[in-house]
Order: sequence, then C-alpha cells, then structure tokens
Amino acid sequence: MSRSFRAETVKLVRRPANWLLLAITLVLSLVFTYVFPYAALAGGTDGPNTDRALPALLPDHLVGNSLGGLPIFLGSILLILGVLTVGGEYGWGTWKTVLTQGPTRLEVYAGKLLALAAAALAVVLAVYGVGAVASLLIASAEAQPVSWPSAGDLLTGIGAGWLIATMWAMLGAVLAVALRAVALPVGLGLVWMLAVQNLLAAIAAPLVDWVAKLQEGLPGPNAGSLAIALGAPGDTPGVADTVGGGQAAVVVAAYLVGFAAIGAVLLRRRDIG
Repeated sequence: MSRSFRAETVKLVRRPANWLLLAITLVLSLVFTYVFPYAALAGGTDGPNTDRALPALLPDHLVGNSLGGLPIFLGSILLILGVLTVGGEYGWGTWKTVLTQGPTRLEVYAGKLLALAAAALAVVLAVYGVGAVASLLIASAEAQPVSWPSAGDLLTGIGAGWLIATMWAMLGAVLAVALRAVALPVGLGLVWMLAVQNLLAAIAAPLVDWVAKLQEGLPGPNAGSLAIALGAPGDTPGVADTVGGGQAAVVVAAYLVGFAAIGAVLLRRRDIG
C-alpha cells in the first residue's frame, strides 16, 4: 500500500488540473472572505459578504474565516479532486494496467484515499496560509493590533477543516467508483452540494418538519455546524447552527469512513472495465 500511496502522490502532484483546482480554491477563499468585505469597508459599497465589520477580517478570526467556505464552495472543489483521482482510471482505461503491476484493488484504492487525505490537508493548510497573509495585511493597513488564535484553537481549526475537506473528497471518490466515470459524478456531486442541499435548508426545512429533522443527519449541514462552532461567519452559505459542534464532528467523520468503505466494497466486487 505504501508504494501505491507514493505513486498516487506523484500523480496528484504532476497533474496540472490539481494545481488549477488549488489555485481556484485559494482565489475563492481570498476574494470572498477578505477582498470583497475589505473593499466594501474601504469604499462604502455593497456586495457579497460586505456587511462584515473590520474586526471580522483580522488575524484573531483566522480559524473561522478559513473554515467558512468548506461546507459548500471549497468543499465542492475537494469533491472534484476526489472524482478526478479515482474516476480518471476509468476514463483512461488504466485500472487493468495498474493492477497487472502487482497490487490488489484494495491496495491501490487505499493508496488513492491516503493521497487524497494528504492533498486535502495541503489544501486546508494553504487556505489558512493565504488567510493569515490577507488578515495580516488588512491589520497593517488599518493600523490594528495583531492577535493570532492560540495554538490549540489553530490546531483544532485545521483538524476540523481537514475532516470536512477529506469527507467531500471521499464523496467524490465513491461517486467515481459507483458510476465508473468522471463527468457524471462531478455533475451529480455539484448539483447536490450547490443546489439540492441549499434548497433543502432554505426552502424545504422551514416548511416541513421531517426535512428539518433530516438536515441534522446530512453531511452538508453537519459540516456547516462544525464550521460555525469554530467561529465561521453565519452569513456564509452552508454555515448554520443546525446541530452541536461535537455531534457535527462525529457525523462528518462517520460519513468520511462510510464513503471510503462503500467505495472499497464496490471496487472489490464489481468489474473494473
């Protein structure tokens, strides 16, 4: 499995599409979390997230600001990464080539998931890094005192971000295995994340009691609850106090393990062609 992990890591690093996804993630995080709100403060204009006060953009809010995009927008990019990592083998017809080199299906799959988890951590760390630089620049420009989150809060925030990001990557992986493709899993995953779960939360849940109860067990609302428990702005799409932070962490972890296990069962039992 270690050889599969190393091979998958090399593939992730050398694939230009993955670097493009990382760049898009960082740009989205920077623009919607810091650039638009600060531009509104400086120019007195209105726009996305422009109702945030200056203190919300400073370094002591780094953890919450870095987590805010992961329940939906940044999480959708991790889902795409998971689909590309696993589903690409179906699109290129390379599963048989890989497996003839010696490793079993589950060894290759485990190597892919470990590489995805490492990539998710790298993405989360990059988001935190960009946010730290942006918040420091804003504090310097506005002559504000610089106060960083404690080491414990920072590690907890990074761990929560890694958990959410890895869960979405695992959802992409299991969709790729279930559908044995790339385009359809990406499309279905994005429809769910960007449309269906938002419609459920904004329209159906306030009107139908069982839908509101269902929300407490879905991955998106639990990811949003975990983010808001650690300080994510409540005006961010997908971020809401649906359940407690502890329950949210357990549910997100359960989905992560469940997605990985379902993908393993499907890959082991079905034809790879």
